[in-house]
Amino acid sequence: MVEAKLLNAKDFPPLKRSIEDLLNAESEFYGYHDGTTIVAVLEVKSEEEVTHIQSLVVDPQFFRKGIASKLLDFLFTSFESSLFTVETGAENKPAIALYERFGFEKVQQWMTEVGIEKVRFSLKPN
Repeated sequence: MVEAKLLNAKDFPPLKRSIEDLLNAESEFYGYHDGTTIVAVLEVKSEEEVTHIQSLVVDPQFFRKGIASKLLDFLFTSFESSLFTVETGAENKPAIALYERFGFEKVQQWMTEVGIEKVRFSLKPN
């Protein structure tokens, strides 16, 4: 919901995913909890040498606590990939700043069919 507002998107496909869609996804999900409640989720699809971040969401009540960074640290220590990729809305400045801080570089920018400008980042670890 926060990203949809940042992008001023009236039609935001990630918000249309059903429980069934999530259960049948070919990706893996990793949660971060505060001791009692899941407050963030990382969705990853890993194939051979490439790991793609499908989504990274944090409950807005837990923004600015380093949780997204902890999930990215987990990703890099858990997956031995030669390439990591992620896409986000071109106006999602907080997400772009996070990915760039971790060394991701912008490799593509385009307009989707639903009118959302997106950007793709990649990272080749050392």
